[in-house]
Amino acid sequence: MEAARLMEVVEGPVLPKSVTEESVLAVHHWTDELFTLRVTRPASFRFRSGEFAMLGLMVEGRPLLRAYSMASPSWDDGLDFFSIKVPDGPLTSRLQHVAVGDRLLLGRKPTGTLVLDALTPGRRLFLLGTGTGMAPFASLIRDPETYERYDEVVLTHTCRNVADLGYGASMVDALGDDPLVGEIAPSKLTYYASATREDFIHRGRITDLIDSGRIFEDVGVEPLALESDRVMLCGSQDMLDDLSTLLEGHGFTEGNHSEPGHYVIEKAFVEK
Repeated sequence: MEAARLMEVVEGPVLPKSVTEESVLAVHHWTDELFTLRVTRPASFRFRSGEFAMLGLMVEGRPLLRAYSMASPSWDDGLDFFSIKVPDGPLTSRLQHVAVGDRLLLGRKPTGTLVLDALTPGRRLFLLGTGTGMAPFASLIRDPETYERYDEVVLTHTCRNVADLGYGASMVDALGDDPLVGEIAPSKLTYYASATREDFIHRGRITDLIDSGRIFEDVGVEPLALESDRVMLCGSQDMLDDLSTLLEGHGFTEGNHSEPGHYVIEKAFVEK
């Protein structure tokens, strides 16, 4: 399952000290199934680009929370989140209807493994996302440290339908105007979008596109190499399983905070 559909949990009847109340600053509905939120950021809230936090609402007097990756970079004054709409989801069925000025709950302690420090040094960084798995990468592509560490950054985004690619494409299109990475990101970042259910310039599952080598031909780069490449994965559980198997078959090792590796996934969004 994808990040926006995972980790919905119900806390106790009293608002825990582990959360703050924040205001909705903006809401944008990209499709009938996808939307973004921008909320206020507490002065004390510190995170690394790529991490996630708990986000939610008060429902019948109780806080309802789940994990969301920050889609904004660590330096941004606000916090952006990218979500799918689940009609019967305990949280998302309500969250999709919030409006500017409404109050949301935000966990005080961000965490996550999709951070640059969890990878060993390399020359090229692949950010491979499906669906709402684009969120942490929207954060990382606006972080100057990403381009300080890597000579090349390849961002992929795969969705079922072409319209679902709109958010990711808009993030990439806006990079040239970004106050911190606007001068360097356009020359270092390559964006590759694909759809699986509709005709598009690139069509197919990212696993198949990598396995066949087509993505490297389309982009005009060398195939994955253990010596130079590092990879971050965020998306459906099937995608994570398939690409982890593919990468490990080429000698890549999974990294974490205590022991950096060649690739990382966000285990918090994987349903066990």
